[in-house]
Amino acid sequence: MVWVARMLAGPLLWGALFSAVYALHGLGCAWDWPARATPAGPLHPLAMILAWLAGLALHGALILWNRAEGSARQALLVRAGNWIGAVASAATLFPVIVLSTCG
Repeated sequence: MVWVARMLAGPLLWGALFSAVYALHGLGCAWDWPARATPAGPLHPLAMILAWLAGLALHGALILWNRAEGSARQALLVRAGNWIGAVASAATLFPVIVLSTCG
């Protein structure tokens, strides 16, 4: 049953990254990060972009190193789970990072 945990690693990482980026979005809006300048631009999008890129790097590492041992079906499901998490992280969090909705 270890392969089931490996299969779910991608979607679980997506969930953690989703929570982290939305938490940064809320904290940034509450603490006025859009008005705080850094050498690379405003702090708010910078913090969210760095969290998103770190999460995508973790997804890449998961895809490279998380290989199932066992049947071909189990290996396929593990690869699919890893890719589903990576694509979900890229697609669902990109709009949050690009469009700030601080009021």
